Amino acid sequence: MSKKALCVGINNYPGTANDLSGCVNDAKDWATALKTKGYDITMLLDDKATRANMVSELTKLVTGGAKGDSLVFTYSGHGSWIPDDDGDEPDGRDEMLCPYDINRQQYLVDDDLADIFAKKAEGVRLHFISDSCHSGSVAKFAAIGPEIAQQPKVRFLPPETFLPKEKIMAARKVAGARVSHQKYPALLAAACQDVQYSYDASFNNRPNGAFTYFALQELNKPQNETLMQWMRAIRTHLPSAAYPQTPRLFGSTAAKRAPMF
Repeated sequence: MSKKALCVGINNYPGTANDLSGCVNDAKDWATALKTKGYDITMLLDDKATRANMVSELTKLVTGGAKGDSLVFTYSGHGSWIPDDDGDEPDGRDEMLCPYDINRQQYLVDDDLADIFAKKAEGVRLHFISDSCHSGSVAKFAAIGPEIAQQPKVRFLPPETFLPKEKIMAARKVAGARVSHQKYPALLAAACQDVQYSYDASFNNRPNGAFTYFALQELNKPQNETLMQWMRAIRTHLPSAAYPQTPRLFGSTAAKRAPMF
């Protein structure tokens, strides 16, 4: 049995004026934690995390797994959406992760991820940990809590910041729609609910995603033997007054009750 992980972190979003601070630290922290559990790690940080590189490395990760293997894909960066153009989304949106080169209209949408994840061999455990937003309207800053040294940013990139002008009007027509969650052939640990934001925060003067920080705090505690117990432990920290986001597990009951990574 082999263990492999792809950890992606993007702080730098050229041309958007929406850079983040904690995503590279998130990726490095996930890599360190998973390495102690025996995972071979591949990392894509900032300008290495282009759409082409993310698709290539994620496809390599998923297709390289055999029965009994454990695979983990962690992503920390902006999330967003574009208008759905093939009619398969009830809400009219394709949710997406935002690669480094999103300013060149390089999108990694939920359909792309579903296609890649579907290449997983039977009997492979695949976990997708996403510390990003996939929905919401334009927002710059969140409320300030007593433990925060600076205002945390939300990890949502408004479509107006990267869509070509001729597509912005189409985006505005579906801007108020409620987001429907994409079903993946993987267990998804999401930093927030579909209609919430994920926060780029700071702890002890070190930038991190709020979800990643608390998820890693709870990762190795002996009482958290299953993924469901781990998520329940994370939710003793989130949502909070400072970070009003509710982490969620998406997947089968059997997967949620499976042992930790």
